[in-house]
Amino acid sequence: MESAAVLSSGKGHRNENFPVASFLIRKRHRPVILAFYRFARAADDVADHPRAATAEKLHLLENMWRTLHGDADLSPEAAALRTMLLERALPAQHALQLLEAFRRDVTKLRYDNWDELMDYCRYSAMPVGRFVLDVHGESRALWPASDALCAALQVINHLQDCANDYRDLDRVYIPLDVLRARGLEVSALDGARASYALRQVIALLAERASSLLAQSRPFADQIADRPLALEVSIIQRLGEDLARRLHSRDPLSQRVHHRSHEAAQVALVAAAGFLAARLRTRASRRQLSHRAGESAHGN
Repeated sequence: MESAAVLSSGKGHRNENFPVASFLIRKRHRPVILAFYRFARAADDVADHPRAATAEKLHLLENMWRTLHGDADLSPEAAALRTMLLERALPAQHALQLLEAFRRDVTKLRYDNWDELMDYCRYSAMPVGRFVLDVHGESRALWPASDALCAALQVINHLQDCANDYRDLDRVYIPLDVLRARGLEVSALDGARASYALRQVIALLAERASSLLAQSRPFADQIADRPLALEVSIIQRLGEDLARRLHSRDPLSQRVHHRSHEAAQVALVAAAGFLAARLRTRASRRQLSHRAGESAHGN
């Protein structure tokens, strides 16, 4: 069995920038979410390998696609995910869309404008949130809010890693028209520090990410599954904090990613806010119910 494991980075779900199948998620849902994560991580490692040839990368991604479709058994990660999806009657479309994003990572190294980048996010980020919602049996009416959150997190990751992506992979997610509007070429990403013009570009795109986060802010309150809603509220707050950091920190010379204790602090604040809001909502509903009862009794 040819496997993407030959290009593995060794990175696991605990090394990601945002929670993946954390202890907050109901135990019965974690195995399939982790299977989805391992599939995505394997494909990501293939696409991001700095030395593997393009043909080899595309071949391994094709093996994952064929295995997920059930046409072959060439990828253990895809085979494990396929089995779990069949057991739970879940669609494969989200995983297949991710593979399209990883193919683009191999073959498309520049994005002309914001619309092109958002089309990439339609395959690279949005399927992740949609998959988790499907696992939990949530309404697909929540997809637009989930899409906004996932796209925002993807853009934030692109901005945090813009220098490494360019230096290691010659890959640039920052839209070229935004760079050109500030008189910049992609080579600006290779500097020891970001120029004033590049800082303006990063701040502009961080603001666009913040606008997406504003669209996703009601998302957690709309989720029926309480543990999932809590995790989403934490991810939302982590994203908002990182977007603010990108306004004041230079990703070429400064750390933007949260350290473990910083992420924990943000998560605690988010969890406290989420639980307080839920308690207020519950108290308000009880009060309305009590008033309705008194009114009925009075009549």
